[in-house]
Amino acid sequence: MNKFLAILIFGLIFLFYKVISFKKIKNLKLHKFKNKLQSTQTNIERIFLREEEKIFSNPNINIIIGNYDNEYNINRKSNIHRARLSKFRRSKLNGEMIFQDDEQGIYKFKNGRKIYL
Repeated sequence: MNKFLAILIFGLIFLFYKVISFKKIKNLKLHKFKNKLQSTQTNIERIFLREEEKIFSNPNINIIIGNYDNEYNINRKSNIHRARLSKFRRSKLNGEMIFQDDEQGIYKFKNGRKIYL
């Protein structure tokens, strides 16, 4: 009877171990990739990236840097502004069109005159 009980306990432990190991993820990298694609945070980041791409591709879209923007947003918006200046030689920032000449000088027009910044 003791041998039968020992074999039964050993069998249950072995079966329990197989069930637990079966539930383990076979490919951890694939699992992380799948979870990342399905997460709402990733979808939100994609929306912001599309919005930034749209803003970056058109220098006539106004970039507003407000007083209450945090440091990350200010850096992101100013980097987009600088990239548009270098690519298109003009960019609209806080309602004013700002231009860049061939000597890398930055200016805006006020009353028909160039005002260098």
